[in-house]
Amino acid sequence: MSDSDHFDLDLYLRRIGWAGEPPRPDLATLRRVQLGHVRGIPFENLDALGGSAPSLALGDLTAKLLGGRRGGYCYEHNTLLAAALDALGFGVTRLAARVVLGAARFEDRPRTHMALLVDVPGEAVPYLTDVGFGSRGALLEPIPLVAGTEIHDAGRRHRLVHAPHDGPLELWVLEAYEKGEWEAQYVFTVEPFVHADFGMINWHIATNPRSPFSSRLYAQRTAEDRHLALDGTRLTVTSADGSVTERQLADEEEIRRVLDGDFGITAPEELKLMP
Repeated sequence: MSDSDHFDLDLYLRRIGWAGEPPRPDLATLRRVQLGHVRGIPFENLDALGGSAPSLALGDLTAKLLGGRRGGYCYEHNTLLAAALDALGFGVTRLAARVVLGAARFEDRPRTHMALLVDVPGEAVPYLTDVGFGSRGALLEPIPLVAGTEIHDAGRRHRLVHAPHDGPLELWVLEAYEKGEWEAQYVFTVEPFVHADFGMINWHIATNPRSPFSSRLYAQRTAEDRHLALDGTRLTVTSADGSVTERQLADEEEIRRVLDGDFGITAPEELKLMP
């Protein structure tokens, strides 16, 4: 059974704002789907904050991310995207990456991030595609898996480079251009991972008391003119011109109001959003 079985592609396309001609398995569609997904569905960790691992079953993801005013984190977003791309006729390989922002060595970080490698009919190389990286440095459009490739994706700049390591597979580094320099976001090899692998990683990240996702609220929303990030009670807004404003939210009532109005997220009433 493929990921596209029992998947409501029409509902997904409506959620990401697709309009116009029907999508086709080509590069233009992949670009539009990725950007529409990132702008249409927010990033958040409310399930993990409440002490449970979010379900990665397609029916549950459909109800939560497509049918409800909720978002999710990388395993949810990219599992949903993989199902959509499979239904559209793309080839999809799941990858496990090491998030290396702020790391002294790449090897110090475990593989905790899910990304996708997408085969596009008619294209000579696959494309790194990712709608679940909860960071200002996230990709907004797919990038071809070619060392040295740089793209300007909807106002951001990214490139892929190689890094030396001891393994048998090439180590790829996704870098984002921020504040005048290139900064590594995550590293990966092209070894395929499967749904069961991410089920285990998802449970660990959501329930481990040392995981940041189990102890503090995170939400992200990318719009055409700004990027919003909520970390605990700190709201950061980055405008398209790079200017940044920050403010502290006063209490749980304000957090809920900001989540609802600015992020499009309705937090469960019983969930405690502040320590």
